[in-house]
Amino acid sequence: MSNTTDSALEKAVPASAEAPEIEAVNKEIPVSGEDGKSEEQQYAWNPGDTADYSIEEELSEEDGGMEEAIRRCGSDIDSEDFVHAADRAEHLEDLPLNKQVCVLSHLSPEEAAEALAELDEEMASDVLESMDADDAAQIIAEMDPDDAVDILEEVDEDHRDILLSNLPQEDAEQLRNLLSFDPDTAAGVMNTEIIMAPYESTVDEAIQIIRSELEEKEMPYYVYVVDDLEVLKGVVSLRDLMLARPGTAMEDMVGRQDVISVQFDADKAEVARELAHYNFICLPVVDREEHLMGVITHDDVLDIVLEEASSDMLGMVGAGQDETVDTPWTRSVNIRLPWLIINMCTSSLSAFIVSLFEGSIAEMALLAVLMPMVANQAGNTGQQALAVMIRQLATESFDAKRSWGAVVRESKIGLGTGLVMALLAYLGVLLLSGNNLLAFVMGFSLLLDMFLGAIAGGAIPLVLRSIGRDPAQASSIFLTALTDSGGFFIFLGLATFFLF
Repeated sequence: MSNTTDSALEKAVPASAEAPEIEAVNKEIPVSGEDGKSEEQQYAWNPGDTADYSIEEELSEEDGGMEEAIRRCGSDIDSEDFVHAADRAEHLEDLPLNKQVCVLSHLSPEEAAEALAELDEEMASDVLESMDADDAAQIIAEMDPDDAVDILEEVDEDHRDILLSNLPQEDAEQLRNLLSFDPDTAAGVMNTEIIMAPYESTVDEAIQIIRSELEEKEMPYYVYVVDDLEVLKGVVSLRDLMLARPGTAMEDMVGRQDVISVQFDADKAEVARELAHYNFICLPVVDREEHLMGVITHDDVLDIVLEEASSDMLGMVGAGQDETVDTPWTRSVNIRLPWLIINMCTSSLSAFIVSLFEGSIAEMALLAVLMPMVANQAGNTGQQALAVMIRQLATESFDAKRSWGAVVRESKIGLGTGLVMALLAYLGVLLLSGNNLLAFVMGFSLLLDMFLGAIAGGAIPLVLRSIGRDPAQASSIFLTALTDSGGFFIFLGLATFFLF
């Protein structure tokens, strides 16, 4: 290590145990507020400086680990913030990019990998792109392959090649192989660091394999029994393995076991449903010839479920299904604008319907007051049915008979709730206006439109799915168009027929 680096470390780590004062590393970064400088001046940074913050200069555990690193990089924290890697990541998310790079560069590769894996993928990719390539590669090498791939997918392709070229050849080939799979498939989210035991081995030999490989592999929940060609023959839980008699053959442990696995190209949402259905902790991934490729663990499935839920929620209103507050605003405009244009067209249809009854509204102004109530109530009814149907489609497969049976169920709910609301609306309008006929029109219109909204909310996702579209994509916009235009037409039409 150079003399410059040595002197920097001497400044960073005082020799005297009686002098706990923390100074800046290499850049002479003062403590917040020191010398009257602004925070931006104190912690000035650019990616070119990353070489000075090498992981080779990492802080030892005696120096305070991540807590000490963050203090040195300019942040006040409490020790309880760092109980778990997720807590570390949460604190890092509140720091600007330059300080994130500074902190991770001063941690051991293992600690940095744990924290980086818990960060949002886009944020983590920005950190890797801003770090020295050698340091970033050391961190990637310590990560589980599935976590590393999730982040590398967000990294610029040219920079990704640089990072992979700095990894050991075996690790780089493994990550390139995983990156070649569709990220929305089982192979795209699987972990390849698994423990396999030969079909001809014994329980004692399998336990020895676990002991020898555990340090380099993710904590195993099962041992996967394979033949010489790595064809999956069975799965043995660690509990069964520990309770088995010494000398028991693995062949006898798996017997004629029917192994439940998923194909490498299965949609990840389907994988999540399979894992939840069988209540497994892991699910093996195989190719067409049943060769074991990897496993999907419950923590990956939890991420998938949360991602699908947020994607559906955003898609329902016409926003980008992968959109976040960090998405470039120009991209968000391009995603949202087409749906807003469609919404304007459907709103124009509703306005046209209202214009057809302009004379009726002119004769009785109270119609204009009551009209939005019909449409809004039906819209809420439809949104409830829509949410239930989309959730059902997201959590389990639906055959045609059962799915349309669910629409019938929603229509019954719409009819039941509509009758109650119609009665309340009738009484309210009667007290307000004293006009029995107007009260009847209001109540009956509300009943019909809520019935329409319930059917539309249940049917729209199924129609979208039948034409190959995402059931959640902008379904709320189509629902609003139906309940608004339908509600206006029903209410004003009945009012014109009975009152004029």
